Amino acid sequence: MTSATGLTLVAIVEFAAGAETAGQRYEDAVLPLLERHGGHLDRRLRGTDGQTEVHVIRFDSRAGYESFLADPDRAALRATLGEAAPTTRVIEVHEA
Repeated sequence: MTSATGLTLVAIVEFAAGAETAGQRYEDAVLPLLERHGGHLDRRLRGTDGQTEVHVIRFDSRAGYESFLADPDRAALRATLGEAAPTTRVIEVHEA
């Protein structure tokens, strides 16, 4: 839902088996790129299994989110991981 306060997303990030450290390094590098696009990381939680992270992210606008997805630096970082890149499910959320 987009509102006066922007767009809120929950990202469920799953690291490839055996590539957890590489996946965490990727997230460490890519999350700071959010700010270029009006995005802000509210929470970053790691699952007790070490294979999953959950991010709560806010964007000022949907256009900012779309711009983040198309960011060439993000794409380059992802390409370097190849099949070890994390799998991410994104859910648009709002306060209940």
